Amino acid sequence: MPSPADCSSLAEVRAEIDRIDRAVIALIGERAGYVHAAARFKSSEADVAAPDRQASMIVARRAWAEAADLDPDVVEKLYRDLVAYFIVRETEHWTRNQSSNAKQGPNVRD
Repeated sequence: MPSPADCSSLAEVRAEIDRIDRAVIALIGERAGYVHAAARFKSSEADVAAPDRQASMIVARRAWAEAADLDPDVVEKLYRDLVAYFIVRETEHWTRNQSSNAKQGPNVRD
């Protein structure tokens, strides 16, 4: 993979952008798995949104954006959109798990 400065054509630049975007999307998919896993550790639907976690996460992502010489406002918007999407998905996952657990009944040990 050539560096941006070493690309010799627009097609090569676009191919590298596509390669990176595929990796970014794969990482978002990996992140989704952890979001679903987090639902197992939350005791109420209200815990899913975790506003304190969101706030601290946004602060960190803004700092990471600045360190990468990116616009922190753009990165914040991207993460706010991503988190909003995942909150909906995690809430659905949490609700399904609660319904499944309720159908199974309480664990009884002999």
